[in-house]
Amino acid sequence: MLIERRALNAELSAINDLGTVELCELLASLGFPVDAVEERDGQVVLDVDVTANRGDALSHRGLARDLAARLDAVQAPIPRQILPEGAMLFPVRLEAAACPLYATAIMELGLNTGTPAEVVSFLASMGSNAKQLPAVDASNELLHRYGHPTHAFDADTVKGALIVRWAMAGESLVTLDGVERKLTSADLLIADEGGPIALAGVMGGEVTKVTAATRHVILESAYFDPRVVRRMAHRHGLHSDASYRFGRGVDPAMAPIARDLLAARLQAWAGATLKGAWTAGALPSPSAAIFLAGPTLDRIAGEGIHMEEAALLLGRLGCAMQRDVSTLGVVPPTWRHDLLIEEDLAEEVLRMRGFERIGSALPPLEGPPHPLSPGYLQGRDLARRLAHAGFHQTVTLGFMSPEADAAFAKVDNPAAGRTLGNPLGQEYSVMRASLLASLKATGELNLRQGAKEVKLFEIAPVYQSTPEGPAERQVLAIVWAGSMGGDNYLTKARPVQAADLLGVAQDLGAEGLQEVQQLAEGMLALEIPLSLLPAHAERIIPVFKPFRRYPVVERDLSLLVDLGQSYRSLEMAMSSAAVEVAGEAFLGLGCVDVFRHKSLPAGRQAWLVRLRFQASNRTLTSEEVDGWLDVVLRGAKALGAELRG
Repeated sequence: MLIERRALNAELSAINDLGTVELCELLASLGFPVDAVEERDGQVVLDVDVTANRGDALSHRGLARDLAARLDAVQAPIPRQILPEGAMLFPVRLEAAACPLYATAIMELGLNTGTPAEVVSFLASMGSNAKQLPAVDASNELLHRYGHPTHAFDADTVKGALIVRWAMAGESLVTLDGVERKLTSADLLIADEGGPIALAGVMGGEVTKVTAATRHVILESAYFDPRVVRRMAHRHGLHSDASYRFGRGVDPAMAPIARDLLAARLQAWAGATLKGAWTAGALPSPSAAIFLAGPTLDRIAGEGIHMEEAALLLGRLGCAMQRDVSTLGVVPPTWRHDLLIEEDLAEEVLRMRGFERIGSALPPLEGPPHPLSPGYLQGRDLARRLAHAGFHQTVTLGFMSPEADAAFAKVDNPAAGRTLGNPLGQEYSVMRASLLASLKATGELNLRQGAKEVKLFEIAPVYQSTPEGPAERQVLAIVWAGSMGGDNYLTKARPVQAADLLGVAQDLGAEGLQEVQQLAEGMLALEIPLSLLPAHAERIIPVFKPFRRYPVVERDLSLLVDLGQSYRSLEMAMSSAAVEVAGEAFLGLGCVDVFRHKSLPAGRQAWLVRLRFQASNRTLTSEEVDGWLDVVLRGAKALGAELRG
């Protein structure tokens, strides 16, 4: 933003004695670094960098206001002549909540004596050429001097009422730059009975522009929702001085003041006569009080700051104060839209005190560090376990193309609820519903590069479409492809099988039976929600269990089972029965041999199951072990197994 030194001095006489270098350093200490200094027609002009959240500082008066607060100086008042307001000479209808306040006046222009020389010089310093049209030049001057954009319509071209409304489908507007703009329902308009005449807060229309032949003008000074103006300017690629300020938030209380200033300039420069002035709507509701606690201020400052000093500094910025013992209730002024939480207030206190007063050393830390989150610890445990098993962790993009997403998204998870409104490109336009699409592409790339075996995993969020928007959940995805073994003559190479992945899931402690997916020829995958995997458990020293000194008893059962029998279900049934009768004496069981032959009954196979028992306090007898086996055998028979003859 360009700032003329002469105009800034007029706003704040306390800086008259400061040199240019001193002024630049003072502005930088307030958070407004000066990018360049140059001389234009004998005037010093500063190019000041203003952050996007400080719309109130986008003018000479706004910067002078911060300088006055820092220097504890008095700022010059605005030379305003208040216009007497009366009845509307023509209707103004506010049909959109994005414009709560609209101050206007209608004036008859007299003899145009031209724009004063000092204003022409000021506009030149701002990089703008005077148009020698008082209504236009005065509006531009006020924008740079006070930061509130205004506009003037040729009243004789306005048809009926002025209406602030949303655009309708099919409408268009030729703006002052001569470009026809196709409008959407998201565009906020100034319209008359004939249609659109301006993009609210962005740019006026060609039809109602002020020219040398204009004799009556309608003045506009309003407040528009910053979000609406920003979106319009971005959508139309139209970034004007007005949209730059409206889009960052102007002072709504300045709207009637700016109208009065514009009217006064037209009276002085063009002999204009006021026909009437009025205001539609009302100021937005004042901001609620923000409460700044003493401990918060001290924590951010790194030292103790008295609340009296904080109240004094915030009061210089225009804040209203409510004090109690340890808390400061602060109501921000109407021009400070960026003050929202107590941390904002603490930063303002430090800025007004001077950043150079902040200590160069970090204060000592108090208390232990916060513990790591359970979700992070769970993911770390899983990653370590899989890494020990030879898997490689990957990190892939969270966005993908609709085609890649559709191959793995379920029917009840449509991409419409996960599609970005402004993506980097079509291939990054959907928030992923599954990790498998990216892992498949990564696995195929490794196989094409000659990898014999590919073992990959990723722990990351995926998204589910809901009426409220995308819902996030954390999942683990594993891909295993290629062949395993065959490194020497003792191990035979074989393709990866579903049982291999199920074994990994079981080793990780996954709940329930997992579904193995075949992504491609020889490429298998699992995707498991982290909610189905064990949570992180702190490592503790286990209780010592004495070694058992009594002999182990092994017994074999040769069982006839169906060919489709699940070993897992049979093992669980027999183990549950053994634990019920033998308790801790039951060590476990396992299938040690499988026999399939035509001599067996049709549709049956033989499993040799070996059970192991050992007591910790005695030698087991054959009678009690035989009794336990009878119970275990009944558990197996419940699943259709029978003892082989």
